[in-house]
Amino acid sequence: MATSVYFQNYHVTGEQKLLEDLIIESIRQYGIDLYYCPKRLENFDEVYGEDAVSSYKGSYFVEMYIKNVDGWGGDGNFMAKFGIEIRDQVTLVVARRVFEDEVGSQEQLERPREGDLIFLPLNKKIFQIKFVNHESMFYQLGALQTYELVCELFEYSGERLNTGIEDIDEIEELRTTNMTAFSILTSNNELILTDDEFPLILSTFDLDKQTGDFGSENEEIQEESDTFLDFSESDPFSENGRY
Repeated sequence: MATSVYFQNYHVTGEQKLLEDLIIESIRQYGIDLYYCPKRLENFDEVYGEDAVSSYKGSYFVEMYIKNVDGWGGDGNFMAKFGIEIRDQVTLVVARRVFEDEVGSQEQLERPREGDLIFLPLNKKIFQIKFVNHESMFYQLGALQTYELVCELFEYSGERLNTGIEDIDEIEELRTTNMTAFSILTSNNELILTDDEFPLILSTFDLDKQTGDFGSENEEIQEESDTFLDFSESDPFSENGRY
């Protein structure tokens, strides 16, 4: 027996539009204003499927709803192989129509992309989109109204940042280890090279300064652990107590 012909639950575009309007209004009431920063591929390698020098240019003001109500998700803070790692996650909900109007139409994007950045002005944290669930609210009234973005705390690894947001762009200046970012340019923005074809670098570049505070807490933990873990004479994890 077929469904009732008197109730068209999945084919009435007017009700679908009404539900979408209500969701957008709810996000604007209970959500938060964020910055969406799309990722640009500068030199994509089709063999390895990656870009050695990615960049983030421009930002878009978009309202989203934070699904996390009990704090950050993910693994949080933990001791990993190379020291303490912070892997906070946040799940955001954005209306499809809002994303298409504010970002998609400007960047020619069909949907939010993995790898793009989300900046939270509330606590000045940068998150990177790891997964986009486009069916989180499963076909309510026969349509999809939202995207669900699973984001993880961004870990800078040499990307070029030119988003127009000072809190983001200053990360490149403080953390980059790429010497060309400190190179001397001509009036035409061309590199000035030495006789050996190396670019001239400003004296302000100091690799130790750029990476000076990386792992500083790990060093303190290592020094403290040395006071009660001593494997110099015997190894408690080996069979005979020796290396």
